[in-house]
Amino acid sequence: MDAALKSLSYRLTETEDQGMDPTAKAASAALNGMRNDNARSVETPAEVAPLPPSAKRVPDAIATGRPSREEAEAAVRTLLRWAGDDPNREGLRDTPARVTKAYGQLFGGYEQDADALLERVFEEVEGYSDIVLVRDIPFYSHCEHHMVPFMGLAHIAYYPTKGVVGLSKLARVVDTFARRLQTQETMTAQIADVIESILKPRGIAVMVEAEHLCMAMRGVQKAGVSTLTTQFRGAFKDDANEQVRFLTLVRNSKS
Repeated sequence: MDAALKSLSYRLTETEDQGMDPTAKAASAALNGMRNDNARSVETPAEVAPLPPSAKRVPDAIATGRPSREEAEAAVRTLLRWAGDDPNREGLRDTPARVTKAYGQLFGGYEQDADALLERVFEEVEGYSDIVLVRDIPFYSHCEHHMVPFMGLAHIAYYPTKGVVGLSKLARVVDTFARRLQTQETMTAQIADVIESILKPRGIAVMVEAEHLCMAMRGVQKAGVSTLTTQFRGAFKDDANEQVRFLTLVRNSKS
């Protein structure tokens, strides 16, 4: 059929100089379009799904268009006025500068590379290959929906293959992701992702339990509610007994 359309289109094109009327010209253009559309549909490459947001550990181009400290302080003064107070009164006069400085620490995780924290691996562990568990790691983060704090404890376990990392490094990984605008679910996955990609352990278990002040201070206003999230990879994902062992070791710390 394509060959017939092509032949007919060419014949119509050849008669254009012989006084083709407008109707015939429209038919010729339509046939050419059909032929070209068919050709393009064959050559169009398949669409590739974009990477999920969680695949990017550090947002792209953090520094691009970043406001100055003066602009950040001006924004704080605007919020103070919007809240109904006077940013020029004595108690609030230095608040914009204090808030900007505090944000530099509270959200310092954007400037840190979690991968680099795990690059130094200690291989001389005398053949140790059993579970390594660091539990009760305290953290403070901020909900990305309301910019209100949530805080709690993280517990990390892994089965080493090529070696172990310094125990403090796991705590620093937690801090790196906690000191960003977060959801607890994303933070739990990010911790597991970076350990898996760098250490390549036989199994990983991560549990995070936290209280969210956006739930305690606003909205439903229910204080003391705890949210628990987990990620199991490798041996911990494949073997329910390993999950039970991990949870038992974590819970024993609270008895």
